[in-house]
Amino acid sequence: MSEVKDMSTRYPMPMPFGWFAVSYSDELAAGESRAVRYFNQDLVLFRTESGTPVLLEAYCPHLGAHLGYGIHENEGKGGRIEGESIVCPFHAWKFNENGECTDVPYAKNMPPKVAGKQCLFSFPTRETNQVIWAWYHPERVAPLWEVESHDEMNSDDWSPQERFDWTLKTHPQEMAENAADPAHFRYVHGTASFPEWETTYDGPKVRGLQKANMPTPRGEVKGEIHTASFGPGQGYTRFKGIAETCLMGLTTPIDNDTVQVRFAFSQPKVNGEVKKGGVNAAIIKDIVGQLEEDAPIWEHKIYRPLPILCDGDGPIAKFRKWYSQFYVDFDPKAL
Repeated sequence: MSEVKDMSTRYPMPMPFGWFAVSYSDELAAGESRAVRYFNQDLVLFRTESGTPVLLEAYCPHLGAHLGYGIHENEGKGGRIEGESIVCPFHAWKFNENGECTDVPYAKNMPPKVAGKQCLFSFPTRETNQVIWAWYHPERVAPLWEVESHDEMNSDDWSPQERFDWTLKTHPQEMAENAADPAHFRYVHGTASFPEWETTYDGPKVRGLQKANMPTPRGEVKGEIHTASFGPGQGYTRFKGIAETCLMGLTTPIDNDTVQVRFAFSQPKVNGEVKKGGVNAAIIKDIVGQLEEDAPIWEHKIYRPLPILCDGDGPIAKFRKWYSQFYVDFDPKAL
């Protein structure tokens, strides 16, 4: 009789490292801050008065107050910002974008443990595609690649982003594996056939291309779906053909088995105007619907390290080998 393994831990994989979305740019004005929780840590996100986004460890090294909660003019939205520093709501110690204590207002001398030293970890951040990104690595290694910028998401010729947001009980790898699993498209999403992709792996990047003729009342239209992932947190899909659409799929770990998923869509303007309704709206509705069809499966499945695959399954093993590069001290083959 084979050994029955403990399935109380649904995912043996650790949290992956990479660039992850922690906010949309327009959600954080200069001089604002708020408490957030990502990477199994309590954090404070703020924007300095000059406009720099900052993500710090949340708890003051003095007496442990959370920098993201205070009684000041932010009305509970976070700690007060003064210039380039956030002010602790408890004793007004100040910390800059590097996590250095810049002032203890009532002290004659700065404590030696903080004077000129980083005393709160500051996550590397970038801002592009109308998103604030943070680099997470469990060993606090500096970024190993850069965030990819998308012309569509940084251009006035494309519509304002249409956004959707979910919190799901799953692991980032489980979601990403969908791209290597064509069979589920028929049985979960009701597609007429299994999609066929041309996939290229290149370091932390993977790109895919699916060509398809799309039926319309005016005849078939040649269409293409271009996909890309830049590490585990930044996904991109460009639909070409009937309705040009760009989608950013952003997956950010909250803890070991909970993720925040953001979808941001943009479509080209027509004569300077945003095109609403019709096919443009239908394609977005269909994509959002597919995620919501996948969600209950992700939230109630376990990870099979040695799945029993058949000749109709996609390149799941190849995908898992690529994804394993985003883990520290974890060998999937050892399971």
